[in-house]
Amino acid sequence: MRVVIGISGASGIVYGRRLIESLKERKPEIIITESARRTAEIEGVELPEKNVYGEKDFNAPFASGSSSPGVMIVCPCSMKTLAAIAHGYSDNLLTRAADVTIKEGGRLVLVIREMPLRAIHLENALKLARLGVVIMPASPGFYGKCSRVGELVDFVVGRALKSAGIENDLYERWNGA
Repeated sequence: MRVVIGISGASGIVYGRRLIESLKERKPEIIITESARRTAEIEGVELPEKNVYGEKDFNAPFASGSSSPGVMIVCPCSMKTLAAIAHGYSDNLLTRAADVTIKEGGRLVLVIREMPLRAIHLENALKLARLGVVIMPASPGFYGKCSRVGELVDFVVGRALKSAGIENDLYERWNGA
């Protein structure tokens, strides 16, 4: 199954990097926007160079419905990207791949990274949720008694993978205790 990871310019690039690291066995195809590169620089996060497409590379195979992703995760997902996807505004490879994923019945997970959310953000998220898109705020759980930031990142990334139908052991599951 083709897995595509999109990294937009929202804060929280560390989530996207960890997602890519956790999927390296599956060799995901990666889209990194110019805004994401600037944010990564600000946040001091190194981004991969292998299997990476730029946002203007519409020749990527997954930009076409005949070669669509089975799973696409946008992590982190900015409100700009959420809005573009919700309104079918496919002006870059990331939003085009998301559009193709939706229209071809693939699994799309958007790990949104914004707060507070305004009514327009919620309306865009609801529009996509009604289409079957998983809207997942980057909200870590604390019941695992995390002792380092990396464990909080793993919780969010693990939940995103699970939402995409990809089993993993990145976080401790709730056991009700």
